Amino acid sequence: MEKIRDLKENRITETDFIKFLQHLPYHAQGDIKLDFHRHIRRGVPEAIFGENKNLAQLEDIIKKFQEVREELLITRIAPEVFSLLNKSCPGIRYHPQARLITHDHDPVPRYKQGILVLSAGAADEKVAEEAAVCSQYLGNPTERNYDLGISCIFRILDLREIMDRYSVIIVVAGMEGALASVVAGLTATPVIAVPTSVGYGANLKGMAALLSMLNSCSGGIGVVNVDNGFGAAYMATLINRKICRVT
Repeated sequence: MEKIRDLKENRITETDFIKFLQHLPYHAQGDIKLDFHRHIRRGVPEAIFGENKNLAQLEDIIKKFQEVREELLITRIAPEVFSLLNKSCPGIRYHPQARLITHDHDPVPRYKQGILVLSAGAADEKVAEEAAVCSQYLGNPTERNYDLGISCIFRILDLREIMDRYSVIIVVAGMEGALASVVAGLTATPVIAVPTSVGYGANLKGMAALLSMLNSCSGGIGVVNVDNGFGAAYMATLINRKICRVT
């Protein structure tokens, strides 16, 4: 529907629209099958998990996304891989802390209300940035507030007055993962909790935080897998587009 509206309002040409239709329901490119109509079905475009894909596969994916002018979001890309891709695929941008590749332009917010990304500590910021940057490129006005661990609970209590302004709050925390329960107990806004693999030995690479979040006594918390900032942003976007009008 969005592409049809773009065509009617002369934001894309008939040639671009025909190219878009040619990839229904997906485009097979060797051993890669790209789903360019996911946005029609789900309201969120396809994102590519970049880790373990070889350079040739990534180059083909980027060039095809550029050809059809679809939003590009590739997760889990190492800096050295981007350095190579940047030479063969101009027009891309790297977000080093989030380890993401996007098109080299700023995202346009599609929703009136926003998403708030919180993290417990600086060690969690890699995952928090994956959530925040993905949220932005999926069309959400996105704000961040980091280093809010409950060992100094006043840091999170100071945010009580603003929490209800958002459609969704994403809470990223390692160690025992308690920050999500505290946030959910302070606001009526839905909370998506992201456990991280940050912590001492008994953290068990994020399993302790994951189980704490799943067993939270505060209602209104959804939990994604360990270190899955993208998954949290995806779920938050689906919630946001259902309750907010598109701008």
